[in-house]
Amino acid sequence: MSEDVFSVEGVSVTYGSVLALRDVHMRFPRGGVTALIGPSGCGKSTLLRTLNRMNDLVAGARLHGTVTFDGADIHAPDIDLVDLRRRVGMVFQKPNPFPRSIYDNVAYGPTIHGVRTGLDGLVEESLTRAGLWEEVKDDLSRSATALSGGQQQRLVIARCLAVRPEVILMDEPTASLDPVATSTIEELITRLAGDYTIVLVTHDLRQAARISDRTAFFEAHAHDDDARHGELVEYGPTDQLFTDPADPRTREYVTGGRA
Repeated sequence: MSEDVFSVEGVSVTYGSVLALRDVHMRFPRGGVTALIGPSGCGKSTLLRTLNRMNDLVAGARLHGTVTFDGADIHAPDIDLVDLRRRVGMVFQKPNPFPRSIYDNVAYGPTIHGVRTGLDGLVEESLTRAGLWEEVKDDLSRSATALSGGQQQRLVIARCLAVRPEVILMDEPTASLDPVATSTIEELITRLAGDYTIVLVTHDLRQAARISDRTAFFEAHAHDDDARHGELVEYGPTDQLFTDPADPRTREYVTGGRA
């Protein structure tokens, strides 16, 4: 098994004729949390979506370069896209539980992947790992949409965990949550990082500093037509990037010089 879970080599992404991300080279070590930071329009979410080919769902999206997962090119003709997205799960900014019961939300993924036995135990395990079991165990038939925003996000994480992923991609998972729910999700991410590789997009620099092991800073380059594309400026251990960055653009951003 490769030491790097992902390798991104010369990746650029266009949406139609619009360049969104240019010539990114990165390697994502297995385990821990990698944070992607930078201003709006710098390509953070675009890069995140390349890692499990979610950009395939965007009309006109095209990727140039190579992304490998566990050493295999994820755009190879023989890639099993369903299995890729099982192994590389995703949690979005806004909680998106299905309009079903709590139980059915967590059991849904394993069921469509052919699991027919042991679902009760898998649901309990996943909800426990997501820190939600004690709050919902007495009424798993309750509608998931009746939960609070923070509970819904933990339910979505439990739903992701239920299919046994290797990687969890998180696109600003606390952006719509209050401070208490945000703290709960951050504690959960820290616990999960012991068993999963987590890639986190966040606009909250303090969050990146608190919970990530590695941080990548992206910059948005403006064009004459007001369009912008993202480029990777600096990538390294979080402590180093925030306290002694190598690039002056990074220093300006993390010290609050630019929004």
